[in-house]
Amino acid sequence: MSTSTAPEYPAVRLYIAGEWRDADDGRTAPVVNPATEETIGAVPLATTADLDDALEAAADGFRTWRRTPVAQRTAILRKAADLITERAPKIGRVMTLEQGKPLKEGTGEAARTADTLRWHIEDARRAYGRTIPSPPGTILSVRREPIGPVAAFVPWNFPVGGPNRKISSALAAGCSTVIKASEETPATAAALVACYADAGLPPGVLNLVFGEPADVSDRLIASPVTRLVAFTGSVPVGKLLAAKAGEVMKPSLMELGGHAPVIVCADADPVKAARRAAQAKFFNAGQVCTSPSRFLVHESRYEEFTAEFVKATERVVVGDGFAPDTTMGPLSNERRLAAAERLTADAVRRGATVRTGGLRPERAGYFFAPTVLTDVPDDALIMSEEPFAPLAPIVPFADLDDALALANSLPYGLAAYGFTESAATAEKLSAELEAGILSINHCGGSVHEAPSGGVKDSGYGREGGPEALDAYLVTKRVSHQLG
Repeated sequence: MSTSTAPEYPAVRLYIAGEWRDADDGRTAPVVNPATEETIGAVPLATTADLDDALEAAADGFRTWRRTPVAQRTAILRKAADLITERAPKIGRVMTLEQGKPLKEGTGEAARTADTLRWHIEDARRAYGRTIPSPPGTILSVRREPIGPVAAFVPWNFPVGGPNRKISSALAAGCSTVIKASEETPATAAALVACYADAGLPPGVLNLVFGEPADVSDRLIASPVTRLVAFTGSVPVGKLLAAKAGEVMKPSLMELGGHAPVIVCADADPVKAARRAAQAKFFNAGQVCTSPSRFLVHESRYEEFTAEFVKATERVVVGDGFAPDTTMGPLSNERRLAAAERLTADAVRRGATVRTGGLRPERAGYFFAPTVLTDVPDDALIMSEEPFAPLAPIVPFADLDDALALANSLPYGLAAYGFTESAATAEKLSAELEAGILSINHCGGSVHEAPSGGVKDSGYGREGGPEALDAYLVTKRVSHQLG
């Protein structure tokens, strides 16, 4: 199936103060289909005036939204969730067109997004305060109140799920939002925002902008309107934005990159582990911050695990996301393709063996073959640099303590994975792996009912679960003396 079956690319606009509009000066940037390298549309780049309008709208929207009774707020958000569910197939098609992932993955992402919103809706009704026992004549209470307008920044790898984790948490908590979505996947973000707008969200409560990243972040973070900075993305950019927020004494929520180790223990089933790990590795072409990316396998299981992992890798069907048999699409941009080529070449130069893949197919698009590397030395860049690509380095270990030391040796601590049939070993992995997310005997992704987030350089704060609203709420102590 060719990309001729793809939908027509929609016009993209900013959404400010309840209105869809072009950039003030008409500037745009091209949007490229990563499966063909063809320009398919344009994204407006917000000016300073546009950003100031969005901030003013967010300030006005917050005054309205925070005073809206929670039952009324959640009714609007439930309608938005229903619209996301209804439009998930259409949103998925736009996502595949501009981001490249297989259509099934894109549609599934949109559908899960609606469930994430529904979870946060219910949590909004349980954002309880409390009354503290006090002396007669005094009422001592604790209130949980929305922090204020939020400046949110999200990348391109999950074009609807990423923005919605910020939007749904903020709106459920009673905050307004200015969100800067990726200029590479703008139509998907706009389709998500349209669901909220069409659900009856008051003007200014949600605002969508695109633009030069540094200019947008400088303006939004420095503004006195903004009360929280929420970011998902790379460690270097996260540190930069966190520093900007710190300069103006604003809290931030940082969900940053990782380099997730997978430890396959001596008592694990190597075939089961290989199949599950390979499936997770090549999901979204490896462009997932929690993607398993360093495979540490006990020497007694190494050959069997590697052989099965290679088999599973060679079953991956690489192609246009609209082709019905495709199980892995292209990388989303030329930068990721260049990084995949660079990391593979570096590993080979240092002595690694390419067991399968390792090359860019001779076709248009940002495709890279799913790649398995063995004999990878510790000093290969891929052992310390997050690949964010379909690359899998596999190395053996003899002692579990050594494997744990290697797994924890990097400054990252987002996700980690372990495979073992021993309860004692599972507990050891749980206690000693330095990560905010640990999965044992599977490589499952984030779920809306449980918290996700990192430690060390992988960030701070949590998204998902009852903890999801914490960053968006402030705790106020009220002491009321009667008489």
